[in-house]
Amino acid sequence: MTLDCLIIGAGPAGLQLAALLEADGRRDYLVLEGADIPGAFFATYPRHRQLISINKPHTGSDDPELNLRLDWNSLLTDDPALRFTRYTERYFPDADMMVRYLADFAAKTGVKVRYGARVTSVSKVDGVFEVQAGETFRARRVVVATGVSRPYLPDIPGLELAEQYADMPVDPRDYLDQKVLIIGKGNSAFETADSLMETTTLIHLAGPSSVRMAWRTHYVGHLRAVNNNFLDTYQLKSANAILDGTVRRITRDADGYTVTFAFSRADEVTKELRYDRVLVCTGFAFDASIFDGSCRPELAIRDRFPAQTAQWESVNVPDLFFAGTITQQRDFKRSTNGFIHGFRYAVRALHRILERRYGDTPWPAEKLDATGTSIADAIIARVNRTSALWQQFEVLADVVTVADADARYHEEVPVDYFTETGLRTADHDYSDAFVVTLEYGPEHDQVDPFDVTVKRVAQDVVGQAHDAAYLHPVVRHHRGGRVVATHHLAENLENRWDRPQVHVTPLAAFVDRCLRGAGD
Repeated sequence: MTLDCLIIGAGPAGLQLAALLEADGRRDYLVLEGADIPGAFFATYPRHRQLISINKPHTGSDDPELNLRLDWNSLLTDDPALRFTRYTERYFPDADMMVRYLADFAAKTGVKVRYGARVTSVSKVDGVFEVQAGETFRARRVVVATGVSRPYLPDIPGLELAEQYADMPVDPRDYLDQKVLIIGKGNSAFETADSLMETTTLIHLAGPSSVRMAWRTHYVGHLRAVNNNFLDTYQLKSANAILDGTVRRITRDADGYTVTFAFSRADEVTKELRYDRVLVCTGFAFDASIFDGSCRPELAIRDRFPAQTAQWESVNVPDLFFAGTITQQRDFKRSTNGFIHGFRYAVRALHRILERRYGDTPWPAEKLDATGTSIADAIIARVNRTSALWQQFEVLADVVTVADADARYHEEVPVDYFTETGLRTADHDYSDAFVVTLEYGPEHDQVDPFDVTVKRVAQDVVGQAHDAAYLHPVVRHHRGGRVVATHHLAENLENRWDRPQVHVTPLAAFVDRCLRGAGD
């Protein structure tokens, strides 16, 4: 038997895709999971058990779509019982709650998962994938949703002597009165430092890159405030330190470790420091070892992720797709595909891409009158409540296509996919398109949001909206395969872009000018 779709991995992304297939009545699929539970990654990680994905049940709104802006853990479903916000009120929940939630999601959606089926090899024979997982499974298409499952280890001589994030003890008493070096400057490193501060003699964090704060860059994978207590202990001279530089070498003797540094900003070129423990917290990478030469995907970004097209397909292996955190290769450190609150929408878009490509199913669309007022009203209604464009800023877009008097509104289309493939159908050969995204302003990550001396763009000045640093809607007019005009809606403190004279009327006028061919 040859399946239509085989999904590898029953984590959040694999379950999300399976639930969408199940809801569509697609039965010719199967999820293979090596563990005996779904979401097994969260049974171990993060090691100190606190998630950094926010959970806010109390929003003041009963709109489920709007509430997903503040719910970073739920998967997409019409079942209100399967909202993560019903499981806990903790703003940063315990990881064990995610394990429980994913088990309930798998059970209640009825997705087809084979547990205890660890994939050992994937090959491709005569255009069909053969997947070994205790037995042989054949499929026309494979979607890999395994996440980043192997430690990413920098090339440092002696690194094998250190303790890995995956294996290190997490009991702070295990580090009592010890000098500890943590290699890494991301959330796993700071999470570890935060946990060990009370029992250690000192902690040094080391890495060649500067610490980047998520509240400034708007990339949630950069250092989060919930993990940054360690910064106080460094800047207020409490024994701990952050070392900016490269670890050149690690050696070990009976008394501990000697670590050689090359500093980036200090006068000294190199220095040797002594530690009792060295911990490696440098993140994770995609494990491509299961693929043989017939279908081994190319890798990207220091071989940490599979290289992907705008359809989340392997650039060199047709019909091999990816879902979940590994799809961040497309928006690395820019948007949110590395996290549940981002990739849940990308998985929904991938489902629509697969249905369109293999099932000849058009992208879902609502018909509109092809007028500036009608199109502007539809855009305003969406940007004021969409969670997808809010979470997947710059990556997903709503697209309005216009063919004479026939306008159609398509939701949650990947921007790059639309640019490369378009949304034409046999009965809708459009000439104009309006691509709607939510975006931060130019060089937004260079602006200190807490600096009161930085002049902000006025919220009621339409002509200055393009200079706004904060998140706001952007509408681009496409014609002939290129962007010919752009309109920015003025930013708003409450994220309400519906003021008649500030948002609605200028947008309708812009759309009318574009439809008349007058541009912006």
